[in-house]
Amino acid sequence: MVAHVRREIAADGTELHLVPMPPPRLPRVAKRDLEQAWDAAREAARAGNDGPARGFRFTNGPDVILRDRDARAWASSVDHIADLSTPHGVSLCLRLLGLVALIGDAAWLAPFIDLRRDGAALDGALLTAAALTGLTETGGLDENQLRSLLLPSASEDQTPCSA
Repeated sequence: MVAHVRREIAADGTELHLVPMPPPRLPRVAKRDLEQAWDAAREAARAGNDGPARGFRFTNGPDVILRDRDARAWASSVDHIADLSTPHGVSLCLRLLGLVALIGDAAWLAPFIDLRRDGAALDGALLTAAALTGLTETGGLDENQLRSLLLPSASEDQTPCSA
């Protein structure tokens, strides 16, 4: 049986998605889904569309509230293409938001991002890794797991020596 994510409107008008599981239990997504979400989010940002005040309430915590205008726009664009009333849609949204947060904070991701006049293009390997990487208890991408999927370990870089 597929879990359903109910929606409620909080007293302050925030649209809450009541997710019946913690973030790490949300499903992985396909690279293609993340590509579509990235493209939809870019289009929403270009059009200046912002979404409603929105948040996610997970079983046994946490609450993830999207206060940033861009994050609300990206979440709304994901809702249009993947439906935030499903665990898949919520997982896709959190992965997109987590990826955007890491792009802003993790300098080691620079080789996987091509900055252009019309926005950023992401390397396919980065999208694949983000689609497969687990989510943390707080709903972000597990940076260590993402890094291990993208960067070869030190042992793989070393040429074996012969004695």
